[in-house]
Amino acid sequence: MSMGRKRFLAGWAGSLLAQQFPPAEEKEKPKRLPDGTLQSEAILKDEQKKLLADAGKLIAMAREVDEELRKYEHHVLSVGLIRKLEEIEKLARRMRTRHTR
Repeated sequence: MSMGRKRFLAGWAGSLLAQQFPPAEEKEKPKRLPDGTLQSEAILKDEQKKLLADAGKLIAMAREVDEELRKYEHHVLSVGLIRKLEEIEKLARRMRTRHTR
């Protein structure tokens, strides 16, 4: 391979890398809210509040299910209890997806 061709390929590879990985100066600065806090921090705090609220609901619903199961000693679950269990499942799924974002 000729020297000119090697230089061309090296320059071409370098330009591809520069397109994929811009210099640090070109990266976006973190966005701030009008009060000066980072937008990402505010989002995380909001998500934490939502998780705590959902956890409280989950605990309350689980206690209601426990009470109903202890109250009725039937071997068949009521439709209301099955719906409550489905709500618990949806809430837990929502909490898991919110946590993994």
